Amino acid sequence: MRAEGRRRFPAAWGQALTQTLAGWAELLYPPACLACAKVLPSQAFFCETCDTALERLPPACCRTCAEPGAFPALTCPRCLRHPPPFTRVWAPFIHEGPLSRAIHRYKYEDHPELAAPLAALLADEARAFLARAPSWIVALPLHAHRFRERRYDQAQLLAGALARATGRQAPVGLLTRVRDTPRQVGLDEAARADNVAGAFEASRSAEGQAVLLLDDVFTTGATARAAADALSARGAGPVEVLTLARACAVR
Repeated sequence: MRAEGRRRFPAAWGQALTQTLAGWAELLYPPACLACAKVLPSQAFFCETCDTALERLPPACCRTCAEPGAFPALTCPRCLRHPPPFTRVWAPFIHEGPLSRAIHRYKYEDHPELAAPLAALLADEARAFLARAPSWIVALPLHAHRFRERRYDQAQLLAGALARATGRQAPVGLLTRVRDTPRQVGLDEAARADNVAGAFEASRSAEGQAVLLLDDVFTTGATARAAADALSARGAGPVEVLTLARACAVR
């Protein structure tokens, strides 16, 4: 007796279900400003007040680490003294004002649902950069202890959402944080570098892969350097870095 083929739902049913789920999602999470949480009349990333206050990264910046400034060799003194293990950093915004507030809400105020709109914002802003960037998106991961405290890994959620928005891959486990390092906030540049030295390990799957490291904020680059070192040690490369915001350098 011939086996019956598996029944399939009509395509229209799937479309209707998707629209219904999208409607429920909008009811649960109506359009709101990423920074101040003001409910918006239509889909947008920021309210008019916050949007006006956004600070974009200026055109004059280091071609390697994106530190703002007009440098004679187009490269900042830090990158000249200590060339990083990544080829370039790209960020659309300065880590100030509404963008800083949006990231703080996402990371520290238990708002994992902001991953999707933040990823959509980044995909929109970084369209030209992403057209030439590696297809593998690798998040700068939390240590397991920090993950248990926060209950979600904001970088991995952002990487997954960005991968879905751009048709890329965001493999989990390619990079692991093996040391639970203290927070970087308040540390100077040298202390930051010491704090994260040897903090990451990359899996063998990284060998031969071009990688796009993703994080929310880039400050001195100490964490990105440590992660890129781990990836390079496994034979990955080139490594590029994408971040939502570029903070002013800590000396």
